[in-house]
Amino acid sequence: MVNLEKSILKNIYLIIILLFLILSLHRGTFEIAPFIYGAFSIILIFYGHFIIKRFYPNVDKYLFIISAFIVQFGLVMLYRLDLQRAVRQMAWFAVGVTVFIFVLLLFPNIKRLEKYSLTFALLTIIILTLPLFLGREIKGSKNWIQIGSFSFQPSELGKLFIIFYLSGVIKKINDYKDVLRYSIPVVLSIIIFVLEKDLGSALMFFGIFMTMLYIGTSRISYILSGLGLFGIGGFLSYFMFDHVKRRVNIWLDPWKDKYGAGYQICQSLIAIASGGLFGTGLAGGHPEVIPEVHTDFIFSAISEEFGLLGAIALLILYLLLIYRMLRTALYAKDDFSRLVAVGIASMFAFQVFVIVGGVTKMIPLTGITLPFVSYGGSSMTISFLSIGILQKISEVGNSDE
Repeated sequence: MVNLEKSILKNIYLIIILLFLILSLHRGTFEIAPFIYGAFSIILIFYGHFIIKRFYPNVDKYLFIISAFIVQFGLVMLYRLDLQRAVRQMAWFAVGVTVFIFVLLLFPNIKRLEKYSLTFALLTIIILTLPLFLGREIKGSKNWIQIGSFSFQPSELGKLFIIFYLSGVIKKINDYKDVLRYSIPVVLSIIIFVLEKDLGSALMFFGIFMTMLYIGTSRISYILSGLGLFGIGGFLSYFMFDHVKRRVNIWLDPWKDKYGAGYQICQSLIAIASGGLFGTGLAGGHPEVIPEVHTDFIFSAISEEFGLLGAIALLILYLLLIYRMLRTALYAKDDFSRLVAVGIASMFAFQVFVIVGGVTKMIPLTGITLPFVSYGGSSMTISFLSIGILQKISEVGNSDE
């Protein structure tokens, strides 16, 4: 197992070197800056893995290894698209690894958080409400808070808080009355997201809730009822809120207004199509013509320059990561930790599905980040915080082995 880890890490380091070598040569002359950038990324991966191996040899190390490898897709594309954003993203990668190590070394046993379930519910509502009063509108959604030059998205932290809340109360559910009572924080959160025009986060919260509810109760009737109510709510929202109607209309026919409201999704589809099977090659495409390509549409940029095979490779890495998360849940020692792991796995799964489905026009575009890949400090930090929590759960699960 140790030799396998070393072999995988060596291959990851080699891939990083090759990717940044391409960026070093694509202007026709050799540049040292991309190599320095890539070397720093390798150092962060090496250090994170060293801490795990040194202090927690029995945990699932692949959670960190796969996550760190996925990060490289974003770092390479950002360096190719916008150097300033790439440097900031590398800084956030360093912060994420630091948070991961902090959680691994200093965070208490996850089971101890179960008694604070209602506190997490209250904190969720508070932090999600803040943008309504203190936030600023970005790309039509008022879901960001800015303090000076620093901005963050409260919904990123809210996803973890709602997972902790649901993990503590779902096992108390015995009938529909309990479902209604314990779903109140989730419903309030979704209402807040609709008011903030943050449809992606609303869908995320609903997906997390439905997944955890089914895993915790094994009652398919709860899920069918929830899907029915969500369908009714979505139907009514279409007629009540202009931004919901606009998103759906763009999804149905973006070419009708290809130079206006549908411009982003049309350019995304063109970029994916132009990439073909093998892609245009790193730095060989024109993903910069897609608005917000560094955040919402970075998967389109990857598809254009790495091709269908590269996009599938990234999705396979996400599948492997989610598999390791579910494996962590399977071997958890208590129900609370097990549900936390399931909640985090569903959070990542729905996030990938929503953004990839949106940029490929499979579902209406909702504008959320692709975990570990899209530009953004909030997403990077919370993603590594989540991986750290899963590492703690896997530590408990392996403590007797």
